[in-house]
Amino acid sequence: MAKILIVDDEVGIRELLSEILRDEGYDILLAENAGAARAMRNAGRPDLVLLDIWMPDTDGITLLKEWAANGQLNMPVVMMSGHGTIDTAVEATRIGAIDYLEKPIALQKLLAAVKRGLQRPQAPGAPAPLTLAAFTRSVPLRELRRRVEQIANSSRVLLLRVGTGSLAELVARSVQSGSPAWLDLSAISVPLDINQLQATQGGVLFVGELARLSRAQQKNLAFAVERLDRYDLRVVVATDRNAEGLLAEGWEEALVSRLFEVSLAPPSIADVRDDLPELASQILMHLAEGGEVPLRRFSTAALNQLRNLPWPGGYAELRAAVKSLALGTLEEEIGAADVRRLLPPDAAAGSVGVSLDQPLREAREAFERLYFEHHLRLEGGNMTRLAEKTGLERTHLYRKLKQLGLQAGRRHEEG
Repeated sequence: MAKILIVDDEVGIRELLSEILRDEGYDILLAENAGAARAMRNAGRPDLVLLDIWMPDTDGITLLKEWAANGQLNMPVVMMSGHGTIDTAVEATRIGAIDYLEKPIALQKLLAAVKRGLQRPQAPGAPAPLTLAAFTRSVPLRELRRRVEQIANSSRVLLLRVGTGSLAELVARSVQSGSPAWLDLSAISVPLDINQLQATQGGVLFVGELARLSRAQQKNLAFAVERLDRYDLRVVVATDRNAEGLLAEGWEEALVSRLFEVSLAPPSIADVRDDLPELASQILMHLAEGGEVPLRRFSTAALNQLRNLPWPGGYAELRAAVKSLALGTLEEEIGAADVRRLLPPDAAAGSVGVSLDQPLREAREAFERLYFEHHLRLEGGNMTRLAEKTGLERTHLYRKLKQLGLQAGRRHEEG
């Protein structure tokens, strides 16, 4: 028999609905708030959800948006409210709810809505790509999402000023406003044609690092930028170079000027390290929903291990690591020991790789270089935090990095 999750903060409503539906032969799961609903939905895999709109911690519309954003809206959801409006019902339907019931809920309307929902065929295909909308508990990621949406409403071009630990792809996916169409221009080496732009109409063109584009790929980018309005496209590009650097490498001035019209410096993984457990958990859940990995969960110790890794490859590296862990772990829970396998043997053993068979001055310089390289990666190039971490005054820190031949990170100087 079908499994139904009832989400309502009023105990009387939960008891009444569960009694009615159990009498009809359904298996019932109960949740008193959005937090419990998340856990029940992930563990119980309900066939249908009855979701109250007005709840104390997170309202039902927000939870519905969250499920839609991270690819979890693959079960029918019927919204319930005693204070609903037509606008609320329309919004819920637009997000993905299949029905809307007003309280007090008549018995026949309840049973009819449940029957229609369970008879509705599941949407085929993979879940929608993971976007910033999935991370509702992270203040920095919520603020980043609002900035990205605000820019996307006014500009078809967004340049992301990024460095180590980039979240560029996650940001770019969040620009998609309805169409799932996505084209990575850095993966195309032949001349771009009109047919490819037509196939991506309404979607997003992405470049993970401008500096890696060949001359031919730069021409593809220029070709696409000239036709954004015609095909309702947005382009999101990322780079750690400035405009002068690209011009010095031979880029066309007109294209560089267009790309640098609107830019944003999103946080790196190091900047949102405290939110990394949520990032990793949502990625794992999204991979499982898409059938790419078996159902798994992280232990608290495993999440702490992940949080303490530097992730210089950013979002792509983290996603690949989560997928590898889920596929390589035999138990349902991914533990700290599984995560430690991600570390190279020398790092796991605590070795710093400095030869002791050399004069003290050279050994000290080699150690300092490794030390500062490690903390530059860990802090995502943030010089304010690096100064705090090393206990050096900023001027002395810059001088030391220059002496060691290391590039001083100047992004996110405000800390």
